[in-house]
Amino acid sequence: MNIPGPEPHPDGGAGAIARAGGLHAYQLWLHAEFGPVVRFQLPGAETAVSIADPVLLEATVHLDERPERLFSFLDPLFEAGNLQVLPAEEHAPWRRLLLTVLAGRPSHERHFARFTALATELADRWAALPADEPVELQRELTGLSLRMICAYALGGEAEDPDGTVEAFETVLTDHLGRLYQVPEAEAPGAEARAQRAERTAAALARLRATVDRVIAAHRPGLPAGPDDRSDRSDLIGALVEAGQSPARIRDTVLATMLAAHHTTGVAVSWTLHLLGGHPEAAERVTEELDRVLADRAAPDYADLPRLPYLEMVLRESLRRCPPGPYGARRTTGPLTVGGYRVPAGAVVFYPIQAVHLNPAYWPNPELFRPERFTPEESAGRPRLAWIPFGLGPRSCEGAGLAVLEARLLLAVLLKRFRFRPEPGHRVVPVERFVLRAADDIRMLVDARTPDGAP
Repeated sequence: MNIPGPEPHPDGGAGAIARAGGLHAYQLWLHAEFGPVVRFQLPGAETAVSIADPVLLEATVHLDERPERLFSFLDPLFEAGNLQVLPAEEHAPWRRLLLTVLAGRPSHERHFARFTALATELADRWAALPADEPVELQRELTGLSLRMICAYALGGEAEDPDGTVEAFETVLTDHLGRLYQVPEAEAPGAEARAQRAERTAAALARLRATVDRVIAAHRPGLPAGPDDRSDRSDLIGALVEAGQSPARIRDTVLATMLAAHHTTGVAVSWTLHLLGGHPEAAERVTEELDRVLADRAAPDYADLPRLPYLEMVLRESLRRCPPGPYGARRTTGPLTVGGYRVPAGAVVFYPIQAVHLNPAYWPNPELFRPERFTPEESAGRPRLAWIPFGLGPRSCEGAGLAVLEARLLLAVLLKRFRFRPEPGHRVVPVERFVLRAADDIRMLVDARTPDGAP
């Protein structure tokens, strides 16, 4: 049985994707038009199949290879091989090592105080703003999320944290520019390209030198103590102790920063935006925060499990606006999905946003309703109906850390402020490696008094 899909075009599908407003929007249209399994054209892939049904996705969870051509724009970022497309036999032990750190409670607890301090610094600055001055949530919160991951990945030991953040922004902007090519008429000339390449090379060298200094400061084999860096809550320490090469350690730090940058900040931005349009949900969150935290401005690590509605709000926001709107795998053999045969070497697309808006599993899917995630409503829902961090052996290793950061940020900000949309500002989602707003998300911030009144 042939997989349904649009007629092929000589441009390899680039025009259809551009006309739709990006790959995430194109996939939403594809599934609305052709059903849960769709064949479509994608530049860089001879055969691409998108699957938007969580039950049918079960047939793909074993896939452990990513399509190399789709991630080739990141090749120059890495020294020891593109970590996004490591072969399965090399990826599996690397992933296990990362999970011992990124997914572990010791790691989260160790860094919680530093994350709280960074979140509080941002809240203090917002509290000093004039009442009519809007906050650009994405710009502010992605900057904060990068500072948080720098503190995490480098163990808080970067000599110049702001310089490290600036260097990474320079590198990321250049590499994403290779993915999202500007129109020819707007492309920079040869001299400008050379200057940009020189800036990027210098920034990348600076990042690698920063990691090298942290590696050099690591002292293996010491007894456990306050100065011991070899515990499993320290990313670089764990990599050194595992015998990873300096090049692979540098690559891993950059990959961690790449995966975490934008993601947490964008997720929190979308959550505050959605709460701004649903004051009843915002009120319920602040009531929960006031009840659990009383007069404290920030939660302790142990408080987070006592904030179930905050978690439901975040989960619903990640359903409606997943920062990573899709994922991709490569088949190494033929695969049968829903009665359709997918050939070996095909790109299987996970259209995360389309899965999250599938009305068969999410009634009135466009509606923001955190109560979808109560235990009663969650019972019986397919496990792959909610996949903001992907699925299978290539799912995000840092999912637990990202959720921890997001819950902390939301708790700190919603305890201190009420957020209102800036009148006249239009929020338009676009896909730029993550799902973000084209012209940021500008909101007005009102300080809350200790009794909860504005």
